[in-house]
Amino acid sequence: MAALDLAVTEHGGGGPPLLVLHGVFGSARNWSSVAQHLAGTHRVLALDARNHGASPWAETMPYAEMVEDVAQSRRVRGLGRISLLGHSMGGKTAMLDALEHPGEVERLVVVDVAPAAYPPVLAAYARALREVDLTGITRRSEADARLAGAIADPADRAFLLQNLVLDDGGARWRLNLPVIERFMPEITGFPEIAAGRAYPGPTLFIGGADSSYIRPEHCPTIERLSC
Repeated sequence: MAALDLAVTEHGGGGPPLLVLHGVFGSARNWSSVAQHLAGTHRVLALDARNHGASPWAETMPYAEMVEDVAQSRRVRGLGRISLLGHSMGGKTAMLDALEHPGEVERLVVVDVAPAAYPPVLAAYARALREVDLTGITRRSEADARLAGAIADPADRAFLLQNLVLDDGGARWRLNLPVIERFMPEITGFPEIAAGRAYPGPTLFIGGADSSYIRPEHCPTIERLSC
């Protein structure tokens, strides 16, 4: 499948280019405050992944295709070598992009995710959003109330409800939920990387203090893939 023309939000005009990739169920605007801060020294381009935000929808979303979406986004803008910052699904996309196109990625920052497989528990969120009845909803609080039975955490609901669109056509989701749900095992997984293959550029992994997404047992794989 051909790479998609992703929606991009730019911050700043000068400095070296930095591409920012969000996580599953997110969008470029989740990174607005960080992007604005970094725009003082970089040209920051925050991308919406396929099936998210303002980017086009597709019937597939393996990492190989998401990597090529990102690569095309920088190539059509003539950015040359770029820095990559990715979180969660975006972090895995960034890691695989750096491995696939090391000559185009000057440095890599991975936030709160490892090159590892995780249980596909987030598929339940996609299913809950897909199954919630949006009929007659005119306010976000109404959708929040209907989701409460399936998603108990108010913070998780608030994050997911950023994807709710309320307009003259009624309430709808920006997310391509059936495809995201179907590909969740791949999104939460990580492909096998051939022995001897590694990204040679500077790499930084950032883990949340209370997060378990980067664990000690992940360190050997991280070190093997970053030389």
